Amino acid sequence: MSEYKKPLPKPDPITAPFWESVKAHAMKIQRCNDTGKFFFYPRGLSPFTLSDNVSWEPVSGRGVVHAFTIVYQNRDPAFAEEVPYVVAIVELEEGARLMSTLVDVEPDPEHVRIGMPVEVVYDDVTEEITLPHFRPVRAD
Repeated sequence: MSEYKKPLPKPDPITAPFWESVKAHAMKIQRCNDTGKFFFYPRGLSPFTLSDNVSWEPVSGRGVVHAFTIVYQNRDPAFAEEVPYVVAIVELEEGARLMSTLVDVEPDPEHVRIGMPVEVVYDDVTEEITLPHFRPVRAD
């Protein structure tokens, strides 16, 4: 594993279960136990009820592109070599939305579309941190 030079998340007590699940290549996100709805980003209270009756539940890692942008310029030297790249909001099958990058797809509006089925892939960037990215679902 080469030295990773980009900014990395710093797990805290609230976000640690998410990062641990991603490290295990088995993504979990929070669910409000009062409503049954999944939500993301990690937090101590349900955004639906403001209750702390929440749990970490496994998710499929499959969803669709809800929105996207193609980054053509990035002045941060850590990212400059990778342009262009696709940043997307992915709506998981479970209903929660999260932001990530799309991989294994040409960063061109001809190849990325709203509603495109995607699946999570795990990028073990350091021994401590794994990042979730998404790729188009392969037609097997």
